[in-house]
Amino acid sequence: MLNPVTDRFLNELSRQLPDGTLRPVVDKYLEDPRGNLTGHLGGVAAPANTSEMQIIMRAAAAARVGLVPFGGGTGLVGGQIQPSGPDCLLISTERMNRVRNIYPEDNIAIVEAGVVLHDLQESAAQVERLFPLSLASEGSCTIGGNLGTNAGGINVLRYGNARDLCLGVEAVLPDGQVYNGLKRLRKDNTGYDISNLLIGSEGTLGVITAAVMRLFPRPQHQAAAFMVVPDPAAAVSLLSLAQDIAGAHVSAFELIGKTALEFLAEEMPDVRQPFADKHDWMVLIDLGMSASENPEDALTTIFENALAADLVSDGIIAKNETQRSAFFALRESIPHANRKVGAIVSTDISVPIGVIAEFIARGTDRLVRHDGFRVNCFGHVGDGNLHFNIFAPAGQRKADHIEKADEIRRFVHDLVAEYGGSFSAEHGVGRLKVQDLDHYGDPGKLSAMRAIKAALDPLGIMNPGAVLNVDV
Repeated sequence: MLNPVTDRFLNELSRQLPDGTLRPVVDKYLEDPRGNLTGHLGGVAAPANTSEMQIIMRAAAAARVGLVPFGGGTGLVGGQIQPSGPDCLLISTERMNRVRNIYPEDNIAIVEAGVVLHDLQESAAQVERLFPLSLASEGSCTIGGNLGTNAGGINVLRYGNARDLCLGVEAVLPDGQVYNGLKRLRKDNTGYDISNLLIGSEGTLGVITAAVMRLFPRPQHQAAAFMVVPDPAAAVSLLSLAQDIAGAHVSAFELIGKTALEFLAEEMPDVRQPFADKHDWMVLIDLGMSASENPEDALTTIFENALAADLVSDGIIAKNETQRSAFFALRESIPHANRKVGAIVSTDISVPIGVIAEFIARGTDRLVRHDGFRVNCFGHVGDGNLHFNIFAPAGQRKADHIEKADEIRRFVHDLVAEYGGSFSAEHGVGRLKVQDLDHYGDPGKLSAMRAIKAALDPLGIMNPGAVLNVDV
């Protein structure tokens, strides 16, 4: 069993650490962005470097005190919130925020875990490179959190998840040892890949303190377009057509439904919408090309071919970078409008691309036509990741239906499982989806995960209650 943080523990820790490392517990460490969990803590530590992280880890292991890693606090599944159990010590990486080095020739940046995603994007741009991870929370989420959850976002289609953008990590393990995987190598075939084990582990196996992140040549020309499609099946066909024409230059391909546009008009009227009418479905396509290629011409060709194939009925191509940014601002505003309306259930699911249309049809038939709810389905069609969110009927409140949340969630996740999908595509498991992992997870995988957890964290001090149901 874990022990709670005590004044004696904090006083002893403060003698080993510089002034200012231990901090008061404030609201930002206790609340998740969606208001689904409220936490409690025994204290907060914000180490400035890896050595200070080691001191904290060793002290926690000696006292058998739980540790909750904290990046930008933007996680949506409660991985950074401790709602129950003995008071833990939260470890914030906010002071570990240096870009240690950038190597443009290697297309590599070595950054600390507390670097804000937007700051890494800007640092890469200063040396004419691109760091392509792009999320709605990029102004506050951190690289350590991105790696801990294996974050996704809008550019996964072309560049991959956070895991694909990382060549290695530095981390402090539960016994206080430092794993140094900060080599600038594409190839290092020397046994188990410890970095990839830590990526996506949500702080349950150690704390990532720094990482080697991949950079890319900046596309010299970028262009985006909204295209109106009759249904999700046409959107999937349009994706295939776009890739046939533009190949790997398709950076993003986002599906947006009418409900999302209605919520934006209702809750965020300042967000400019591309069409006078709110169509049932549209897609946002983004292309990035070299200096010798023209993405506007490619988008025009895609639209003309799609129009001839009855896959689209209308479209608009961004005239400049300002308009392109406005297109993506609309897409990234959808989650904010959702929160203002208040979802009964928010999901982050993935299914094979070829069954997206059938999944949406079956899900909405049950929830909309049969049960009368509103569904806001949007997301990353290019990688099969949808946010299939359920809201109360128009004129009714979330609170009127909240008792149905578990039933609705189980219906959606059962349907996802039927299609061979995942109940967590890009947000992780955290604490909110631990029971889902127990229910839907492959038994062999769960057994291996528990064995790894027991081997690396035998005292169970790392992010207790997150990801796995384990007894220690």
